[in-house]
Amino acid sequence: MLIQIYEIQTPREAEQMIALGVDHIGSVVLDRDNWRDPTLREAVRLTAGTDARSSLIPLFSDVDAVSRLLDYYRPDIVHFCENLIPEPGLGPEAPGGWGAATGKIVDLQRFVRDKFPDVKITRSLPIPAAAMPRAGLAALVEMFAPVSDFFMTDTLLTGPGGAGGDAAQPVTGFVGITGMTCDWEAAAWLVRTSPLPVILAGGLGPENAAAAIARVQPAGVDSCTRTNAVDAQGRPIRFRKDISKVRDFVATARRAAATIGEPLKR
Repeated sequence: MLIQIYEIQTPREAEQMIALGVDHIGSVVLDRDNWRDPTLREAVRLTAGTDARSSLIPLFSDVDAVSRLLDYYRPDIVHFCENLIPEPGLGPEAPGGWGAATGKIVDLQRFVRDKFPDVKITRSLPIPAAAMPRAGLAALVEMFAPVSDFFMTDTLLTGPGGAGGDAAQPVTGFVGITGMTCDWEAAAWLVRTSPLPVILAGGLGPENAAAAIARVQPAGVDSCTRTNAVDAQGRPIRFRKDISKVRDFVATARRAAATIGEPLKR
């Protein structure tokens, strides 16, 4: 069972994650124009010579910027989590229903695979909290499987009329950090049918990791918001982990994973 923790931005927290046995240590580059951060690069590279792997999300999708980022940070994994939106007027299951914008992201991942063959690619697939049509999810799997190494679920928030547009997401243009679970039945279907290992994400923490693993039986689980520290009002603090929550999440996931078979070899 792979255990992945985001958002780790400092060497100190990266060292703590390694000591706790976290498999994929995730970091985020927020700004296309201010992407060069020596402290973050040190955190990313601390996994060298350990059993852990570094995973890096760029919150931008243009080829030149992503190429510069990978040259500078050299992570083990690059993680793309754009909000994939169907073409207006077409259902996501229709031919061409995901449109040119999604096709450009496929092209970006193909470029990364060709230029950086040693870097693995994780692709987030947006899954709403409510039921998602399987045909639309299957179309995304078919598009992205040839240019990805892992799939990861993440919760897509819905706006007015039920549409999962960018305005409804915590970070415009991307999915994630909602603190809410996705449709576990859709996620379980994805696990059963995907040609790639699936990491379950979306609102997971120590309190629900065991139930999620039992229901979905993924290759891995991811936590961000629900293992963060919280402020005086109980609100999660971005980029600051609660180490006791991470420790409990790891222990809970390891125990639950023992009931569903052998861990994934990464």
